Amino acid sequence: MKNTGAYPRAHVDTAAVSAAGHAGGVLLTETIRATGLDRILSESLGPWRKPLSTHDPAKVLLDLAVTLALGGDALSDIATVRAEPGVYGLVASDPTVSRTVTALAADADRVLAAIDTARQAAREQAWALAGGHAPQAGISADAPLVIDLDATLLTAHSEKEQAAATFKRGFGFHPLIAFADHGPAGSGEMLAVKLRPGNAGSNTAADHIAVTKAALAQLPDGSPRPGKSVLIRADGAGGTKDFLSWLTKQRLSYSVGYTLPFHTPELYKLITDHKAWEAALDADGDVRDGAAVAELTGLLDMTGWPAGMRVIVRRERPHPGAQLRFDDVDGYRLTAFATNSKRGQLQQLELRHRRRARCEDRIRNTKDQGLRNLPLHGFAQNRIWTQVVALASEITAWTGLLAHPGHEARRWEPKRLRHRLFTIPATLAHHGRRTILHLSNRSRWAKIALTAIRRIRALPAPSG
Repeated sequence: MKNTGAYPRAHVDTAAVSAAGHAGGVLLTETIRATGLDRILSESLGPWRKPLSTHDPAKVLLDLAVTLALGGDALSDIATVRAEPGVYGLVASDPTVSRTVTALAADADRVLAAIDTARQAAREQAWALAGGHAPQAGISADAPLVIDLDATLLTAHSEKEQAAATFKRGFGFHPLIAFADHGPAGSGEMLAVKLRPGNAGSNTAADHIAVTKAALAQLPDGSPRPGKSVLIRADGAGGTKDFLSWLTKQRLSYSVGYTLPFHTPELYKLITDHKAWEAALDADGDVRDGAAVAELTGLLDMTGWPAGMRVIVRRERPHPGAQLRFDDVDGYRLTAFATNSKRGQLQQLELRHRRRARCEDRIRNTKDQGLRNLPLHGFAQNRIWTQVVALASEITAWTGLLAHPGHEARRWEPKRLRHRLFTIPATLAHHGRRTILHLSNRSRWAKIALTAIRRIRALPAPSG
């Protein structure tokens, strides 16, 4: 047939070929193997595996996590990995997956505890293998490991269990999540998530404490009180007296949003010494024109707040075209945060707090890995689902950490990873007892993937 268009017009059919779809997903499976996550999770979920069953519950959850990392957002999307046994092994059928999740949800509290134990052990292995690139490498009170806390709203499109109206007049859920920040060199990984009804309060101290405890328990040493070498960072929802008092008792560092009082204009005018204001910094650490920071602690009533808390305020001219607000002072927009850090210039402490914006990227990425829409009806089932999302977040982050720690690919978000690495075309070949995955040399990203796979396979085998 004569081609008269801009693209080739090939004949299309189906045939039994050796091609493998989503071949780049082998990066994820190799990361799972290197960290021992498959073995550890299988041991943890052993009590829930039925005698003589073909499919291990741990493999089912990991297959779901890989599915989410590859772009799926429902149980049935596991068909993507089931279609490639040469890359992903034996994958359960849709009914088996559904029955497995239902069975685990029937004993949700114990199952979630078992999964958390396995995740913590695998994280310890992953960070140990990462060496100097690990988030905990070289941490101290001056350069702490940062744990970001933030909540997000998830829309429920049907009457799912415990879905409720949200403060933004939506309907669904309001989970609170904790992430380990990998800094500018990397992305981040989910440490803990607490699924809550949509009407859960934004500034509920008990929930912040519970999620922080769960996040601390996920650190490689499993210490609930790691001290000032860990910084808890949150927005204004975390700026409550109860939460900050608890953090102080745990001797943790913190940097949280602070709501300025109604008489802030009067307080602002009391800062008469121009030397009290330091130039604010932009994201690159350079001076930001028109922005400055100062300490407000001595001008505030600190009754009920924990000892050692400081309040730092930032003033900045609103962006041209921005609508002015009634609480702007002398043409400045004022924002503040609270911290118990004693050392460091104000501008550095403020920049550190403002980098909390990276947490918004983490949440957006987890929504792109299965959190956007909880697909199951039961609340306990969706709690299991959020753990699968956490697994997807972790194995993606660990892949960057172990496979290309010094490459820009470590910072690639899920969409870019899928487009460039996970969907590389390939063929499978069998020689003797070996199975060989031939990545297409026409792919611009094939060499990056091959180098990454070799790097992971060169790592020491997991112990145990």
